Parts: sequence; C-alpha cells; structure tokens
Amino acid sequence: MKPTLLVLAAGMGSRYGGLKQIDPIGPSGETIIDYSIHDAIKAGFGKVVFVIRESFEKEFKELFNTKLASKIQVDYVNQEIYKVPAKSDYIQEREKPWGTGHAILMAKDCIKEPFAVINADDFYGSKAFCSMANFLSKGITEKENCMIGYQLKNTISENGSVSRGVCTANEKDHLVDVVERTHIEKLPENIAYLENEKWFPLADDSTVSMNFWGFTPNIFEHLNSQFKSFLSERGNELKSEFYIPSVVASLIEQDKTQFKVLRSNSQWFGVTYKEDKEKAVQAIRKLIDNGEYPNKLWN
Repeated sequence: MKPTLLVLAAGMGSRYGGLKQIDPIGPSGETIIDYSIHDAIKAGFGKVVFVIRESFEKEFKELFNTKLASKIQVDYVNQEIYKVPAKSDYIQEREKPWGTGHAILMAKDCIKEPFAVINADDFYGSKAFCSMANFLSKGITEKENCMIGYQLKNTISENGSVSRGVCTANEKDHLVDVVERTHIEKLPENIAYLENEKWFPLADDSTVSMNFWGFTPNIFEHLNSQFKSFLSERGNELKSEFYIPSVVASLIEQDKTQFKVLRSNSQWFGVTYKEDKEKAVQAIRKLIDNGEYPNKLWN
C-alpha cells in the first residue's frame, strides 16, 4: 500500500500577510506545495490530502484539482475552530486555529494507511521524501513512526523568528524528546530561542523538526485523546495551540510509541515572511538550472 501525504495548508498567514499556501514561486506559477507533491509522487506516495479552511476552499480546490488531475489521488478536509470533540468547551471569541495537532486530527476519517505530514509553506528536498516513503512502505508496526530531522542552521529565516521542534535523539537515532520553540532567531553572535523574555543559545547543528512526520493511523487515537485534555485545560485561551511535537513528546515519555529520526542535510527554504519569497524564487530557479526540476512542473 502506498503511503499518503497530508499537507497542512490551513494557516492564516498572519506573518506573511496573505495566503502564502498558493503564492507562486516557480517560473510557471508553481507554489511550494507543487514541488513537494512532485517530489512525493516520484518517491512513491499514492494520495495527497490537504488540510484547508472553508474561507478559501473554493479558490484552493480550483488551483490544485486541475493541475493534479490524473497524477495523484486528491482529498480535502477542513480545519475549523468549531471542529472539536463532542462536549468540549472553548472560548467562543477565539479566531486562531488550534494548531498542527488539531490539523492532523481533521484527516482521521480519510487516512487509513501510513502517512507523512508536511507544512504547505516549507520546501523539504526530494531526498527527504524518498527517505520518508521508504520508511512508511516497509511494513511498519503501529508503534513505528518517524520524522525528518534537519540541522537548525539550515532552517533559519533571515527575516525574523521561526518556530521549530528542537529534538534530542539517542545512539540508535530514536527520538528521546522534542520541545516546540516558538521564537528561534539568528542573532549577531549565535542562534537562540526566546522564552520568558530571555534568550537561550542553540547549537548550529541542533536537530530540529520541520513538521515532516511519518505516522501510522494509530496516531489519530492519541491525538483525539490528547486534544480533549488540551481543551479541558486551555480551551478558554484565545491563542493557545495544540502542537504535534507536544503530542509526540508525551507519547515517547509514556513509551506508547517510538520515532526514528531520518536525518537530512538539505537546506530549508520557505515563506514564513513576505520577504522570504524572493529567496525562495531564487532557490527554485537554481534547482531548475541544476536539472532537478523542469521549467514547467505540470504538463
């Protein structure tokens, strides 16, 4: 059975100032998502599921249904604030989505096979998709999961702070812990994260998660249980988020599953900020010039 690719594309793009998910960066109007799906198809993925919002559903489907027709099976799910487990309470004034853990949970009814998760606005590199597809296709058990680990220095934006899951692995490259750091920045003297108004340095070669995870469908049961607890504790907060690294860290601590770290030396680029776009355009152009992608991705 071919694995599925779950694309988290429901973000509001507040730092970017618009729908970065569908902003073109390729010479023929391609988005970063297009290059990810192209790499996934070549690696052996059989289906793509998009997590989107009702507010831009029509526009998004019109863009991808046409270009992906006959190339890969496509499905869509919506991430909305009101989509919570029965009898769960939350503050009605909330406008911000519930985060990456909630986004993945939205796909529980349409994914029955091992699957990978990626962000819509991050470029991961073709080798990472091959590593992920190989892992997910080898007949893994319910307790076997994985993540693509990147070197922190290869994942920093020059235009502001980024959010990364900072990882610790053991000698067998199994994940021991992952902590979501929501404000990591390149300072004049080092890379550091901000917490409680204090800066803490991070090593350049620290392993970080870019939300490129590999799961079995068993993860949905864990997500649902932890999301209920999250809402009970923090559902009255306007901006609290249910992060997937927090779920993963909890599962590892309880010895309910394990995660293999598949390491990548690829240089990340993405469009967290509007100023990131030109660098992404140049990076794609260089990859095209080197023969890694055609000038027009879809025919």
